[in-house]
Amino acid sequence: MTQLHWFSQLADELAERKSAHLYRSRRVLTSPQGAHVTVADRLLCNFCSNDYLGLANHPQLIAAAQAGAARWGVGSGASHLVAGHFAVEQQLEERLAAWANKPAAITLSTGYMANLAVITGLMSRGDAIFADKLNHASLNDAMVLSRADVKRFAHGDLSALARQLAASKAARKMIVVDAVFSMDGDIAPLAEMLKLADQYDALLYVDDAHGFGVLGHGRGTLAELGLSSPRIIYMATLGKAAGVAGAYIAAEQVVIDYLVNTAKPYIYTTAAPPLIAAAMHASLDLIAHDVARRERLQQHIVYFRQRLASACTLLPSSTAIQPIILPSSEISVQVSAALFAAGFWVAAIRPPTVATPRLRVVLSAAHTHEEVAALCEQLLLILAALPAADLTPATDSDGIDLSEID
Repeated sequence: MTQLHWFSQLADELAERKSAHLYRSRRVLTSPQGAHVTVADRLLCNFCSNDYLGLANHPQLIAAAQAGAARWGVGSGASHLVAGHFAVEQQLEERLAAWANKPAAITLSTGYMANLAVITGLMSRGDAIFADKLNHASLNDAMVLSRADVKRFAHGDLSALARQLAASKAARKMIVVDAVFSMDGDIAPLAEMLKLADQYDALLYVDDAHGFGVLGHGRGTLAELGLSSPRIIYMATLGKAAGVAGAYIAAEQVVIDYLVNTAKPYIYTTAAPPLIAAAMHASLDLIAHDVARRERLQQHIVYFRQRLASACTLLPSSTAIQPIILPSSEISVQVSAALFAAGFWVAAIRPPTVATPRLRVVLSAAHTHEEVAALCEQLLLILAALPAADLTPATDSDGIDLSEID
């Protein structure tokens, strides 16, 4: 059989990625997730996981998942609307709704699916979506699939957002934004966006994947900022700070009822295993009562920024996500590899995920002060060894070129 021409084209494109230092491959963990992981028989201090509170391998969550499997079995067997919606899941949804200060909630298997569910379930041709250019890829994909009129504004540019809203003639409008931006670590100006939503009769959809469990005493970015409004539709993922899996959407009852009836990613997929919901109940207990974890994480953030402020270009983040901007993908990969060789796992993030290459340092409550200090010292050594020109970051832009959805 002759080789398909398709395959050679794919191989050529992969070769181009390799030459541009953009090729990606997976590393296999042979240990549970946590501040320390084993990769290729090496024990590493892990600074690239979103396990912000160190709950992914917590014994209480493990015990709850085991008890959940014993009580409810493993597979759910069906979609939520057929025969896959268990009492433990219903109880979790009610608890999560209250957690977000909303009347109702539904859970989904991933945050990606949740974003697809909300945006394609509520918005369609003739409607208008207004989105920050640094929003997560799942939000961008959802906007394309909705077929709504999409207007994107430069990161955090409220004036541009106001102009776009004022010019829109659409009957239904939605502002879409990350609460905490996953690659920059900064917090969106949600209070100002809510004012604009009120002024122009729009919904405000907030993806709080990286704020839930950490900000607002664990209740998320809206609680941190003291915001509440029927206009807000709230989404948070449960596989990051919560240490489990899945996501939930919280909103007014009519919105949740509408999504249950229209959102294809919710309707046409098998429900998550009920043991996930059992583990999430234990996670919420820990998030609510183990305040020391958030306090320790905040101490790490302050120390990290103070120690590295004069040695590199840090983005203005007050969250667990601490990006170090570097001038090229090649240098980002080199620094990440040097850290890996020294026992620290820090991800190099490159285009097309971001416009400007960087190290994405992620701090966790599971790290000790000594581990954060050791990472800082190793970073200082590696950065000091680079030529001065290699520390000058490329000019940042307002995100990935997604002009095809403008």
